[in-house]
Amino acid sequence: MLRDHHQEAPARVTTDRLVELVLAVILLGAGLWLYTRRTPRTDGTSGRRDSQGAVLLLAVGVIVGIHALGLLEYRPSPSEIELAHSR
Repeated sequence: MLRDHHQEAPARVTTDRLVELVLAVILLGAGLWLYTRRTPRTDGTSGRRDSQGAVLLLAVGVIVGIHALGLLEYRPSPSEIELAHSR
């Protein structure tokens, strides 16, 4: 009998995944810092926020984090497993 997805043992944290997760946290932190800082103007007042690079860092950080957590791994459904075994 096939096991339910909720009963699977938790995935082991490999060194690669840990490095990816740390990289994701660094990218998210850098994106937040870049998004919230204001660029100084030449007249001494604070300028606009520089958000394009920050949003890119946040997007890449989220994607790397999702990959590091293993949420992009293919997990076949019970019917797909059954179909593969019947061939």
